[in-house]
Amino acid sequence: MSGRAELRALTSARGVAAWWVVLYHLRGALAALPLAVEAVLAKGYLAVDFFFLLSGFVLALSHGERLRSGGMAVVPGFLRRRIARIWPLHAAMLGFALLLLVALRASGRAAPEFPLAALPVHLLLVQAWGFAEPLRWNDPAWSISCELAAYLLFPLWVMAIDWRRRATPVLLGAIGALLLALGAAFVLRGAETLGQDIPHLGVLRCLLEFATGTLIHALWQRWRERGVALSCFGIATLFAVAWRLGAPETLSVPAALAALLLGLALTAGRPGNPLEGALLHRLGEISYATYLSHFLLWFAFKLAFVRTATIGWPFAACYLLLVLAASVALHRWVERPAQRWINALGFRPGRSRLRARRSPRG
Repeated sequence: MSGRAELRALTSARGVAAWWVVLYHLRGALAALPLAVEAVLAKGYLAVDFFFLLSGFVLALSHGERLRSGGMAVVPGFLRRRIARIWPLHAAMLGFALLLLVALRASGRAAPEFPLAALPVHLLLVQAWGFAEPLRWNDPAWSISCELAAYLLFPLWVMAIDWRRRATPVLLGAIGALLLALGAAFVLRGAETLGQDIPHLGVLRCLLEFATGTLIHALWQRWRERGVALSCFGIATLFAVAWRLGAPETLSVPAALAALLLGLALTAGRPGNPLEGALLHRLGEISYATYLSHFLLWFAFKLAFVRTATIGWPFAACYLLLVLAASVALHRWVERPAQRWINALGFRPGRSRLRARRSPRG
């Protein structure tokens, strides 16, 4: 596999995870949902842990070498590209939330979901850093706030230690230490699931899993020609079974997702991989728009059309089609143009710039 080749399977996996989150937020309104299906959807918050791991992997793949070779001189450009990636759509969704607030106030209804005093903190994407209640305005954006913290620390992480040059036992030990630290933090806070206590544990959850993702990338670089993907999937299965048998979610699930991520990366590009298909890949390309828009779209959809506690599948299908259409439109007309414009601010004709590797969109 070329160093510049996109790992399409990981882009597709991001799309699948984003729709798991969508169905997680929708599940409570679905009538006559089978218990087994509801149990799977109720764990949709775990997709965020996969996002954190994947983000670490992707940035190590696409920007790690650039930062190591360019040093502090390239850090401003790196951060500009990350802001261009995450902030414009976040700002656009806050604008939509403001419209919902105006509509609620005009109809005489309270709007505790949209506290105006906290809006500046949310606009700056620091709501999950202890400055405000993170689950307000656009709830899923709490994880983007955590990702911003990871982006700020990532250059220091990759420039301090080149994990690619560390022995495999050292890498595995570091991964184990990071995941044990994550589990211990949840135990100390009395949290039994990864979705609990986001105000206190959200940033730490992101940083530890993001760092783990960068180490998974180092393992991928040395194992991608060795045919060990099945072993990775087997390890992921063992951790998942341990979880179902009673092992703590906060320890077993991140380990399972880390092994799954490595397995997916090792099988990327192989013939017959369903994650290489055009449809799933497209869902991955628009997954950020799906993730950031679906919650407020559901809020608006309920205001406009839902008058009962549950909805039937025709209404659910309409909402899901709305999310899909909005994702395509936001990706095409908000995300990409804004990203190009902000990235162009740092361009100076004649300046030599290192090219970043193509990678799953992160």
